[in-house]
Amino acid sequence: MHIYQTGGYRVKPSAINKVKQAIKDFVDYVRTNEPGTLMYLAWQEKNDPTHFLHLFIFADEVAQARHGESEAVKRFESIYSPELVGGEVVFTDFELVSGKPAPEQWAQWQTVFESSAGVPKS
Repeated sequence: MHIYQTGGYRVKPSAINKVKQAIKDFVDYVRTNEPGTLMYLAWQEKNDPTHFLHLFIFADEVAQARHGESEAVKRFESIYSPELVGGEVVFTDFELVSGKPAPEQWAQWQTVFESSAGVPKS
């Protein structure tokens, strides 16, 4: 069963570029090494560039745990954590009600993506 989650936080204005680079490096790692992380998006709020929101879809609890326990997460946390303002990262779990693509299409998309990218299935 897929896991849908967000993680939101704010950083010091002086740390915006540092955190953005860390996000890019981290998402590159996720893209290459975590086939069970079906989607990972990192957004920056236009009207408040200190605010970041990450959106995740994990294939299952095993993929979520693998992601959370990775050295890449620890490295990413070591960069953004000292720069946080207004509290820690707030993680929120969601249930998919509906969307585009439809839930059935996510599975098809994942299969196509993995075969075209040569990524082993989780």
